[in-house]
Amino acid sequence: MTTSEVFFADLHVKWGDSILMKFERLLRASGMDKMDLDKKFVAIKTHFGEPGNMSILRPNYAKVVADILKECGGVPFLTDSNTLYPGRRKHALEHMDSAYENGYSPMSTGCQIIIGDGLKGSDDVEIPIDGDYVKKAKIGRAVVDADVIISLSHFKGHELTGFGGAIKNIGMGAASRAGKMEMHSAGKPTVSEKMCKACKKCLEACAHGALSVAKKASIDTAKCVGCGRCIAACRFDAISVQMDESNDTLNAKIVEYTAAALKGKPSFHISLAIDISPYCDCHPDNDVPIVPNVGMFASFDPVALDKACADAVNKQPIIKGSKADVISERDVFGKSQPVTDWRSTIAHGVKMKLGSDQYKIVNVK
Repeated sequence: MTTSEVFFADLHVKWGDSILMKFERLLRASGMDKMDLDKKFVAIKTHFGEPGNMSILRPNYAKVVADILKECGGVPFLTDSNTLYPGRRKHALEHMDSAYENGYSPMSTGCQIIIGDGLKGSDDVEIPIDGDYVKKAKIGRAVVDADVIISLSHFKGHELTGFGGAIKNIGMGAASRAGKMEMHSAGKPTVSEKMCKACKKCLEACAHGALSVAKKASIDTAKCVGCGRCIAACRFDAISVQMDESNDTLNAKIVEYTAAALKGKPSFHISLAIDISPYCDCHPDNDVPIVPNVGMFASFDPVALDKACADAVNKQPIIKGSKADVISERDVFGKSQPVTDWRSTIAHGVKMKLGSDQYKIVNVK
């Protein structure tokens, strides 16, 4: 098995230096600026965060990435896809408002923001992929239209997948709402009668005649194909997905969606293991970090990058009083999130030839 290089820079800086200057040195040392970027549309896939969450990445990091890409002739844009669950990023207008509120804008980052799957989360392209679970991944059109993909991830814990890093940032984050539904569910959407206003907007969105509205909306599961478009159409968050897949299956589907999103495209991956909260940045809040800040990582191999980040986090002392403080073994993700095995992501990434679980750390000063 091949050994991939993962470049690493800690967060120590001398007088007259800065974290952002060191971040730029990391990206250049790892070869991002050597990619063929001239006149290429470059999607910087990141996570703008749910408003209220204070552990999200600062937009300053995105500006460093965008500035290098532009210097190399690239045409970068920041992107993320709409969420499946109710929140403030469930359609493109609220999503962009949330991005601006969290500091992401063309002024602060030096590039435009494009929501990957369109206004209602339904603008996607089916990408064939020979996965164990996924045969046609539904990827946001803006991501598919990009020539190059750069992933900029906040490495942290996650309540369903164990951790969130490069693979989850791409696989779940580049998928349309229908794709997110496919990863989370083997079933069909459900309707909350309490929240349904019988507005009939869902009827207009369903191409299969699966919805009907009397006093409340209802779904004929025999006709429903699980496309998730009714979820995007509902303005009252009355339709939701049944998250009924096992978490190991979810991890595998995320890997397969990542492989589809990257299929045929040059890509580069960056993860910042800082403010390592136990939960995803999708929440409008964040808990005490589980370990101290580790540093900045970059690689052309997303599997090696995620493995290196997870290993580095597991070597850190646990912060007293954090969610991980109750554990006795050195596996902060496995023990603080016992519902999942984060290693299944790495193993399936190797199986899908997405990358290697063998890596060599290259330190950058």
